[in-house]
Amino acid sequence: MINSQDVKNGVCIRMDGRLYFVIDFLHVKPGKGNTIMRVKFKDVVDGRVLERRFNIGEKLEDVRVERRPYQYLYKEGADYIFMNQETFEQVPIAHDLITGVDFLKEGFICDVVSDASTDTILFAELPTKVELMISYTEPGLKGDTATNTLKPATLETGAEIRVPLFCNEGEIIRVDTRDGSYCERVR
Repeated sequence: MINSQDVKNGVCIRMDGRLYFVIDFLHVKPGKGNTIMRVKFKDVVDGRVLERRFNIGEKLEDVRVERRPYQYLYKEGADYIFMNQETFEQVPIAHDLITGVDFLKEGFICDVVSDASTDTILFAELPTKVELMISYTEPGLKGDTATNTLKPATLETGAEIRVPLFCNEGEIIRVDTRDGSYCERVR
């Protein structure tokens, strides 16, 4: 159990039979009355954001979570097979539990977050930026760089993003996995 005033970003709480991560918290001291905590939670399963208020000293059930590096091996049916980097154990993870799954390439190292008490996998997340090769894009016209125009490009994983006109097939680019945006070319 954890007191409501001890809540910090990243803490995992079990509430109403569901798991939530704290994404934001605020101590509020109104003019009269007791201090309260306003906390924003993100549901581990479906990603919905929920806001709740707690009185100071209220008890919450915290969940101990572990982050471990896992390597992505291959896709089998609807599951993605990952290997624990320490024990070499292979674990299947469902498609909807992986953030940035469109940019997942064999051999990538991902952080897998699991509930330490039950050993159930909560979710897997890719690094925020990954390097991928452009497998197809229309050729850009020479000298057409005056405006910040983007064109569609297909990456080696099959994901489609928008890239600047100067990017060509076969080039390696850095992509932000949170929103699928182009970051930069890799030299």
